[in-house]
Amino acid sequence: MALKPNSAEGRTRSSIQIFIVFGLCCFFYILGAWQRSGFGKGDSIALEMTKHGADCNIVPTLNFETHHAGEVGNVDESEKPKSFDPCPPRYVDYTPCQDQKRAMTFPRNNMIYRERHCPIEEEKLHCLVPAPKGYVTPFPWPKSRDYVPYANAPYKALTVEKAIQNWIQYEGNVFRFPGGGTQFPQGAEKYIDQLASVIPITNGTVRTALDTGCGVASLGAYLWSRNVIAMSFAPRDSHEAQVQFALERGVPAVIGVLGTIKMPYPSRAFDMAHCSRCLIPWGANDGIYLKEVDRVLRPGGYWVLSGPPINWRNSYKSWQRPKEELEEEQQKIEDTAKLLCWEKKHEKGEIAIWQKRVNDDSCHRRQDDSQASFCKAGEANDVWYKKMDACITPYPEVSSADEIAGGELKPFPERLYAIPPRIASGSVPGVSVETYQEDNHKWKKHVSAYNKMNRLIDSGRYRNILDMNAGLGGFAAALDSPKLWVMNVMPTIAEKDTLGVIYERGLIGIYHDWCEAFSTYPRTYDLIHANVLFSLYKDKCNLEDILLEMDRILRPEGAIIFRDEVDVLIKVKKITAGMRWDTKMVDHEDGPLVPEKILVAVKQYWVVGGNTTSTQ
Repeated sequence: MALKPNSAEGRTRSSIQIFIVFGLCCFFYILGAWQRSGFGKGDSIALEMTKHGADCNIVPTLNFETHHAGEVGNVDESEKPKSFDPCPPRYVDYTPCQDQKRAMTFPRNNMIYRERHCPIEEEKLHCLVPAPKGYVTPFPWPKSRDYVPYANAPYKALTVEKAIQNWIQYEGNVFRFPGGGTQFPQGAEKYIDQLASVIPITNGTVRTALDTGCGVASLGAYLWSRNVIAMSFAPRDSHEAQVQFALERGVPAVIGVLGTIKMPYPSRAFDMAHCSRCLIPWGANDGIYLKEVDRVLRPGGYWVLSGPPINWRNSYKSWQRPKEELEEEQQKIEDTAKLLCWEKKHEKGEIAIWQKRVNDDSCHRRQDDSQASFCKAGEANDVWYKKMDACITPYPEVSSADEIAGGELKPFPERLYAIPPRIASGSVPGVSVETYQEDNHKWKKHVSAYNKMNRLIDSGRYRNILDMNAGLGGFAAALDSPKLWVMNVMPTIAEKDTLGVIYERGLIGIYHDWCEAFSTYPRTYDLIHANVLFSLYKDKCNLEDILLEMDRILRPEGAIIFRDEVDVLIKVKKITAGMRWDTKMVDHEDGPLVPEKILVAVKQYWVVGGNTTSTQ
């Protein structure tokens, strides 16, 4: 039966149709100036819409007062929005919590000065971090793996310092990354082949990897083709732009260091952990760094160490270190590995591989070892600014010697939608199998709506994606594609800690408090997703600071999708009016009667010393 035009159902259906038309029209018009670098072609539909000058005014602006007058009535729309000025050019690569000048005021022992040291409130910048002159859209993946535009990270120090190690080469207006490394002179592919002869890398058993001291993250870049996603990290140190290069290449990476603070990852997260000449003193301080790796390594997972002190008998002269010192260093590593009950599976050349036991019952000897000091139960995921302890993280209990502690995982990609063991066991309060499945259904629906608004999401235009409030990882799972990756952030103030579930799905993520800056360089992400983030942080810290941080880490002409209550988004929209963003509010995919709305923003293109070049 046809709906009457003036009926309630008819008006609702008309509103949904208007939402779809309006979203496609205006969103593509806003995005039309993309790919000004000439390195990649934008979506043909977006370009065609721009070419014909889409007139978004033909659809009336959404009016929320009709259904939500009480929610928006207290907002003073007449107040002129605050305008944010560009930061001085010296801040073009500013990393607030890893600022070099501030870092040098902290002790150098145990790498304390390389840890997070964020500015106090009075020292925070309230300006927009500019892009360097000549900044261009990165190459699409997989070309970005091998080439980075010079203008985006114009630092040549590594091309000189690592010239013979085949890390990076400068060629005209681009950097080329041949795939080499200090410990893999024949290239990352050959090196991974060596690892794969021992570790089940190719069958989906190993999906998540941790690469400590990653350099320019060539290991992570080449693991991607094997369906392994690596969380790479390195400090912001004298090797300028290591992590920045990794992110420009489209490889997951953060600024980080193994110092005195626990790594911002949950327990039992990674299938493999890796160190290639990462210069971490693994045997020092009662093996505290190996014990921290053990905490984040999944039962049955693998740890790879290549370079000193492995094969010290043959290499001590070329390393220019006393053989007695190297021998002692390796012995400390071997002793700690035995204490952790890791089994050595392989040692050849300068590569050694250990495997973590699947449970504590399979390691009887450490129960009687007087040196085996165990951490307190329940503290394995309490990591934010918490100091590392020289204790061993206990395994979850098992009922037999063959059972995998914490539960067995499916191989990837089946793992992505299988019931995560932490949910199946009921260890995440308030999350059941049913609520997990409902969450997946909801996010498939949400992402489908996002794809209708912006058909570029899975086109290769977006490579680095950030989910600022990841929940169970449903957004990232629904987006899963070889063209992109998602950094899933678990806010430290979230009601439920579900980051372990995210890792059990074969995804990666990190703990973070958005009242502080993220551990990354400016212009890191192509697309940012913020689901009820500002409702979560209401009254916790200044929303303006969070938005300025989002601007810092978003690429020019990158996009943001906010999903929140309408009154919250109106406040957000008011702040962003002074931030060189183009924004548009649209309805929930279920129609205008739903209080939750979507705010879409696109960051305008502008660089140091220049005005906006947006076509808007």
